[in-house]
Amino acid sequence: MNQVPITRQGYERLKQELANLKSVERPLNIKAIEEARAHGDLSENAEFDAAKDRQAFIEGRIMDLQYKLGNADVIDPDNLSKDVARFGCTVLLENIDTGDEVKYQLVGPEESDIKEGRISVTSPLGQVIIGKEIGAEMTIIAPGGKRNYELIEIL
Repeated sequence: MNQVPITRQGYERLKQELANLKSVERPLNIKAIEEARAHGDLSENAEFDAAKDRQAFIEGRIMDLQYKLGNADVIDPDNLSKDVARFGCTVLLENIDTGDEVKYQLVGPEESDIKEGRISVTSPLGQVIIGKEIGAEMTIIAPGGKRNYELIEIL
């Protein structure tokens, strides 16, 4: 069994998504299938095909979420030491070349959202940051070229 590291916040989001799929999306989809069936010939019924495709997606996502929640290793970043960058912690980086600062929380792939400042520990940037101490300098190869950062703070 593979443990899936996740923050408490990410775990709760997955639980909410699962509950929504089971209590809202699945019943709506069942109604859509029933309505499409009522229209007659299923071999030429695009509504029926779309509803069945949606059903397959919903059931697949439910299974995926149940697996992830069942194998979740919930990590509370508040209980971690701040000596090195670890899963769940938030880091403040300074671009050595420009002086710009960026803040990221290191999370699992399921939780990553760059717009929200959450990057996956499995991403190239996340892999470079993990295990670094305050003051560490690192070079990140980004689509826009090389970027040099210093780890300023672990929050």
